[in-house]
Amino acid sequence: MPKLSYITKPKQPVQLANAFVIYSRLFQYIRRYWGALLVAIVTSMIYSGIDSWFVYFLKPLLNKGLVQKDVEFLHWAPLLVMCVFIMRGLMSYFSNYSIASVSRSVIMRLRQDIFAHLQKLPASFYDHSTSGRIISVMLYSVEQVANASADILATAVQSLFLVIGLLIVMFSISWKLSLLYFIIIPLIVVIMRFTSLRVRALSLTIQDSITNITHRAEENVDGYKVVRAFGGQEYEKEKFDKTARMNRQREMKVVAARAWSVSSVQLVAAVALSITLYIATMDITNSVLSAGGFVAMIGAMLAILKPMKDLTSMQNKLHRGLAGAQTVFELLDEKIEVDTGTKTLKRARGKIEFKQVNFAYENDKSVLQNINFSVQPGETIALVGRSGSGKSTLVNLLPRFYTGFSGEILLDDVSIEDYRLADLRHQFALVSQNVMLFNDTIAHNIAYGRFNEVSRDEIRAAAEAAYALDFIEQLPQGLDTLIGENGVLLSGGQRQRVAIARAILKNAPILILDEATSALDTESERYIQVALEGLMRNRTTLVIAHRLSTIEHADKIIVMDRGQLVEMGNHHELLLREGNYAKLYKMQFKDIPSVESDAEVV
Repeated sequence: MPKLSYITKPKQPVQLANAFVIYSRLFQYIRRYWGALLVAIVTSMIYSGIDSWFVYFLKPLLNKGLVQKDVEFLHWAPLLVMCVFIMRGLMSYFSNYSIASVSRSVIMRLRQDIFAHLQKLPASFYDHSTSGRIISVMLYSVEQVANASADILATAVQSLFLVIGLLIVMFSISWKLSLLYFIIIPLIVVIMRFTSLRVRALSLTIQDSITNITHRAEENVDGYKVVRAFGGQEYEKEKFDKTARMNRQREMKVVAARAWSVSSVQLVAAVALSITLYIATMDITNSVLSAGGFVAMIGAMLAILKPMKDLTSMQNKLHRGLAGAQTVFELLDEKIEVDTGTKTLKRARGKIEFKQVNFAYENDKSVLQNINFSVQPGETIALVGRSGSGKSTLVNLLPRFYTGFSGEILLDDVSIEDYRLADLRHQFALVSQNVMLFNDTIAHNIAYGRFNEVSRDEIRAAAEAAYALDFIEQLPQGLDTLIGENGVLLSGGQRQRVAIARAILKNAPILILDEATSALDTESERYIQVALEGLMRNRTTLVIAHRLSTIEHADKIIVMDRGQLVEMGNHHELLLREGNYAKLYKMQFKDIPSVESDAEVV
């Protein structure tokens, strides 16, 4: 495997993608829910219109009601206000509900698309990405996208129409005074532009800090036993505290930028309001405005400050959301596994050939060099050698977990690249030393990928063949027992037997056993060896072995060293040659193993 640093990708300068391109792409998600979005926009317009009307209503309320003492007007005014505000409440409810519906639907669809995309990404992507980064994109970044989707659009409509409505009120009362407000618009645009770009750049750095927080927390949870056993609590706490402080600093920079933007816009608007107030009072003196007109004018000027503030804040939220959308789309744009195969394959015979195969990971030295060997159907091939000699890489090429190798790998005399990827992988059952189980029932873990194809009896038979049924029946719910994250409620040997049962149930023509009995005690290992011998019969089997005693009866043993095939033959032939295999074998079976021998055979 490639060597990875703690942070798997080198730090790159923040690159701002084109905002129009991102928003256009995001709009493709929003438009799917156009019905709810239309309701949100229409109700927001009505809501803003009611607020504007109420400000204008102050003029006749003072002139007719309080100055002229119009009794009929005063009789109907309270009822009118009550009805209008009931309508306002209804519009607010439908607007907020529809906005939330669209936003949550966009978030749901993005998460579904990300998860579906992750199923198609190659192994090389996971080699260079931390789980913390992926999780932070699915959780944090997608939530930020909500701020750049429907709620921003609806807020913009609501605030914009309120500004328009209030300007209509102002112009209807005094167009000369209203013109003063247009003087401040260029200043507001400049302030909003500067702040929004800064907020967006800062938001991208926040994405990184959230990734680091997620990664450190997840790493600490997964490795809690090591942390406690080696007394690393304080060290881990200091690392997390440093990451949390960095996140806080970056968040506060965004808060400061947003606060400066809002305050600046309000200050500019307040200056314009003060000048307008001064001139308006002069108009009152000259009786240009009525008392009601003056109150309505001032009310409109004060009321317009809030939607202007909301529009300014919306710009900041928009660009923070765009930063989240950028990371989401970068993940969605990761290249998926290339499947150019056209040949179908129901069940392979199991003949495998490697011809002059060379392979290297990205930006890494060659891992496999000139690999040549063949496996006949039903044969058992063992791969042995030091750690890092290329054994796991070699078997990972077979199901095309990695591509980009030179030479040829043939399955039943056909290049593995010519088969459809799903058909090719259907031919392999894998049991690894690093068992992966899911937070589900034992039955579902055994029948993984075949839930609708197998019966309960078949699951029980597979468990019994793997010598797992005895301990399963002792669990509270038997096969229906939930086993926790990665089977945490089971012992290492029990997890291994569940994984073997899963391979037995798949009934694939080719088995890949990566030290399949490594986690078992001596008694369980004997049972499993018997089960595996039955399973391996009439199937092609590739065994990655560290304990050489488990592969003495293999048809062929391949010895690898530094990516090269250095020896090949059966157990007795290789011992007689007294080469690498014989050296490894003697080291393992010395009465007193040395430190050197332990280092040789890992």
